[in-house]
Amino acid sequence: MKNSIITLIICLLSFSINAQEPKEEPKDYTSHVLSIDSIIKTYYQVISGEKGEARDWDLFKYLFKTNAKLIPSIKNEKGLYTVGYLSPDDYIKTTGKWLVDHGYFKKEINRAVNTFSNISQVFSTYETYKTSADTTPEKRGIISFQLLNDGKRWWIVNVYWTQETRNKLIPSEYLPKQ
Repeated sequence: MKNSIITLIICLLSFSINAQEPKEEPKDYTSHVLSIDSIIKTYYQVISGEKGEARDWDLFKYLFKTNAKLIPSIKNEKGLYTVGYLSPDDYIKTTGKWLVDHGYFKKEINRAVNTFSNISQVFSTYETYKTSADTTPEKRGIISFQLLNDGKRWWIVNVYWTQETRNKLIPSEYLPKQ
């Protein structure tokens, strides 16, 4: 009987201690998705960072609607363009460590937006760099963002992109006006 009482007291104390541990408040990311401008800027900011700098993958995932896809378009070994389909989690698994290990900055240099009702299509021209101090881009390309406004916030539905090549230069209409 005495052992049962001691066991009960220990259990009650452990519940009491656990109940008193402060719980981390969930982060409020709503300001990142209130406008087209804020969601696009946040996308670029969250994947960019110096070598060794952690990315906020919770914020990254917060940008995307359920079942959203990231779709890179690349040339295969036969010289034909193909696509891959990644969920935000797949992108983090396949790319996240590389971004942190190498340093990577993707900077938007131009944007063209078309909106009807609650949907928007954004053509966002970008340049990539290894560090924030670099002045010559390694690559350029265009991201096509498909966005949805559900009446409360913007969501990324798809991110579809391709890089500029020597044979396929970015058209002047998608470059900054000089």
